[in-house]
This record gives sequence, C-alpha cells and structure tokens, in this order.
Amino acid sequence: MKLSQRLPASCTDFLDRLADTSVVVGYTELGARLRRAGWSQDDPEPGALRNAIAVVTGGSSGLGEATAVGLARLGATVVLLVRDLSRGEQARERIRSEAPNADIVLERCDVSDLADVRRCSGELRSRYTELHVLVHNAGVLPAHRTESVDGHEITLATHVLGPLLLTEELRPCLRNASSACVVWVSSGGMYTQSLPEDPEYREGQYRGATAYARTKRLQVAFTPLLARRYRTDGIRVHAMHPGWVDTPGVAESLPGFRRVTEPLLRDPHTGADTVVWLAGTTPSPEGGRFWHDRRPRPMHYLPWQSDDPESLRRLWKYCARESGVQPS
Repeated sequence: MKLSQRLPASCTDFLDRLADTSVVVGYTELGARLRRAGWSQDDPEPGALRNAIAVVTGGSSGLGEATAVGLARLGATVVLLVRDLSRGEQARERIRSEAPNADIVLERCDVSDLADVRRCSGELRSRYTELHVLVHNAGVLPAHRTESVDGHEITLATHVLGPLLLTEELRPCLRNASSACVVWVSSGGMYTQSLPEDPEYREGQYRGATAYARTKRLQVAFTPLLARRYRTDGIRVHAMHPGWVDTPGVAESLPGFRRVTEPLLRDPHTGADTVVWLAGTTPSPEGGRFWHDRRPRPMHYLPWQSDDPESLRRLWKYCARESGVQPS
C-alpha cells in the first residue's frame, strides 16, 4: 500500500511542506521518496506528447539528457540544442538506449551567443510550423568572471538573456501549437539571493555560485511576467527546480558539495521529473509559478527576499533590451 493511501491528504501535505522547508530532506532523494508515493496518480498519460515537438537546451548530459528521455518516452520528437555536436551525438545514443525508437534531433546552438540564438531559431522556424515544449536547461557555473561574445557576464547570458531571446524568436511556432509549454530549469539556490542590483556582476568579489544563484533568481522572478506576456498566445510559462541532483556539472563545478552530499543526491531522471510532468500533463497546470516535485512552491521564504516591483521592472527592461526583446 502506498504512503499516500495510508495517510490522509492533510498529513501528506504537512510532510511535504516540512520536507520543503528543511531543504536537506526536501531537495534530496529523501524528499523524492517521500513524495513519489503520490506521483503515479497524476502521471502524464502514455503517448501524451505523441506528434509533439520539444526543444531542450543543454541536452548533452545530466538534467537535459534525462529530460529528453522523459519527453521521448511520452512520444515527443526532441530537438536537443547543444554547443558540441559530438557530445550531442553521444547523448543521443544514450537517450535511445533508454527510450528505444526515440526521435532525437541535434541542433548546434550556444545559448550565451545572441547571434547564434537568432541563427538557430531561424532554422527551427523554417523546419517546424509548431513547437509544443521549450525547456531552458542550459547552464554554467564558472570559477571566475567571464563574458559572452556579446560582452555579458556568462551566467546572465546563458541563464537569462539567451533564453529570453530564444523564447521570443520561437514565439510564432509556440503560438501555433495552441497550448505550448515553456519551462525554466532554475535552482533551489535562488532562495539564497534577492534581485541583484548589479546583474552583470561587475562590482565586488566574484563568486561563481553567487552569480549562478542570482541568475536563477531572475529566471523565477521573470516567470510571472513572461506568463502574462504569452498568455494570449496560449503559451504556459513555468519555472521549476530539480532539487540536489548528481550531474556531471555538479561533479565538475561543485566537487566539495558532491563529495559531502553524494549519498543523498537525486539521479537526473528524478530531477527532471517535474519538467516532464509539466510538459505532458492535461489539463495544463497554471503558468507563472515555481514548481518542485510536481507542486507549486513559494518564490520567497524570507521577507527580505521579496521582489521590489521597481527593481523587477528595472531588471526586466535591462535584460529585455540587452537580449533584443521588446520589453512590453
């Protein structure tokens, strides 16, 4: 008998909230096991994404690869946007080993390079009339401050500016799908940061983990704005965080963290579950929210983190302008 069948809903809801606020329980495999008992009751229907086209950035490994497996198992054709086609080909073979007969298309794209985003978007528009799912998963966690080819701090370019432009460039195809889904893969680390006054991180001592968390905060803060922007197009916009996941990126960028937490880390498929669930669920969950383990979560836990409306407007205008997107 499943945990969700043994305990009343009020009790499982309490345990879920307790796990979420405890972080160590909620973000690790322990939290996933606690919640997984109730997941099967609202799994997407088999074939839920049959004939759908899904675009996933950063699909060469880790969460992006696991997301592609999940979407392919639901019947979607998955377009992986990757910087390195040889690594992408290796990922495609691994995906097909887990999802036989998966239709996986590779497309080269450096999301931090705005010109490359425009080029790639143009190729996708010429190839596909409709796009049903867009997952912003590509990520970086640099040790030192570096800039994109356009002169932007690299985490801002990769996590915010490039994805904003990609979404806008693919808007016609997403609109044609009638009920498309855009998912920002954020991070629970964003809870440690408020909106940055210096989004390009030009001031103070640079810390890659802080830059990462700041831009993940921006992803979540912009989600309600983007949900309103695209609502009339029938496009749902979500943000989510996967918890603490054992990925090649974590092993490379946070070796100390991984060494301490490895026994508790989630596997990539568990981390990607909410992305796949959001994309494949009918009726569609309401957009503009922040999700973790198939439930909407608070965007802030501490009062001082609340998004000041004026700061949010300023940052939105800056990021929209720098990415080449009309702010309104």
